[in-house]
Amino acid sequence: MTATEPWLPVFGYGGHIKATTQELIIADGSAIRRYPLQAVRHLLVVGGHTLHTSAVTNLLKAGAAITFFDIDGIPIGYLYPYGYRPDEAVRLAQERAAPHRFAQPLATAGLQSRLLLLEELYGRAGHDIFYAGELDFLHQAREELAVSVTMEELRRLSRLTGDMYYEILSRALPPELGFRRRAGRPHLDPVNAMFSLGYAMLYGNCCVSLVGAHLDPDLGMLHEGPGGLVHDLIEPQKAVMVDRTVIRFAREVIAEGDYECSEKRCYLEANLSTRLVAAFRDSIDQSRIDTQVCILRDALLTNAEFHVLYW
Repeated sequence: MTATEPWLPVFGYGGHIKATTQELIIADGSAIRRYPLQAVRHLLVVGGHTLHTSAVTNLLKAGAAITFFDIDGIPIGYLYPYGYRPDEAVRLAQERAAPHRFAQPLATAGLQSRLLLLEELYGRAGHDIFYAGELDFLHQAREELAVSVTMEELRRLSRLTGDMYYEILSRALPPELGFRRRAGRPHLDPVNAMFSLGYAMLYGNCCVSLVGAHLDPDLGMLHEGPGGLVHDLIEPQKAVMVDRTVIRFAREVIAEGDYECSEKRCYLEANLSTRLVAAFRDSIDQSRIDTQVCILRDALLTNAEFHVLYW
């Protein structure tokens, strides 16, 4: 938490959260973190922790809000001080924003981050992972995204290049894992299952930051529907924060006994899931997510430049 990010997330299980009239104290095993109470404007409790009434009382007295999330980062409830009003200026600015202004750089950055990963894999694969014309098409699509003037075209190109990305990616992975393209649930191969686990964690981390900034996670720019804004912001982050880890596990870590596939579903064994979660915790950069949310909030409120962090 910094002065520009006045929300404070507490992730996981087993933490003890208490407060004096001057500071908030979070104990996690032998690690203890202390924050000036007046600096915490929004406490975000994710997962299962012990929350002392001293923390609730002193935070509410100081005018802070407390929001609770399940372990997947989905908001489930909140506590507000009496008479509290969420930052309505942020939400109003979000509702009035021109989607194209934000969707274009998000779509372009999403494709650019995937191109960088594919080109990195191409250099290490030992064989050509691109079919004739594919790489040229993706570079051309990136140029078209940068000048597209309609939301329909931005969304169409974003979906098309996303589908191509996963099909190309499949050629760099062991064929016996059965991954051919990105597919919905229920997953029939372990690679899709690993992607979904990582994307769910990334989604949760981003959703927590957006709620902390009083933004509406469902009011997207590039993506529509529930969680639209979350999907907007995680799209450029997937390649580095999730995909690279999944690729490493698929090529170097996973063994036959680590998963079980049937005609209806593929299950990851508990040990593999535990190792994956630990790896994703290292690769998902919460500070960069928080910074991106601040860039978006400032662009909405002050008309500051909006740019996307990736790679």
